[in-house]
Amino acid sequence: MSMNLVQFQRGLSLPEFQRRFGTEPQCQAALEKARWPQGFRCPHCQHTACYRIGNRTHPLFQCTQCRK
Repeated sequence: MSMNLVQFQRGLSLPEFQRRFGTEPQCQAALEKARWPQGFRCPHCQHTACYRIGNRTHPLFQCTQCRK
């Protein structure tokens, strides 16, 4: 039987993955950091401050300057 190359890829083990991203807040923080490594920046006007609208399934970020 041939070796399954996907199974033997280098990367995170399942326990390490769960330690880093196992909860919703951990996963959300990782996504925000990946999207904005130096903090929020509006893609429309480049402003750095935002409102975080949290009464949704996932938060919505709205620029305080242009409101996009």
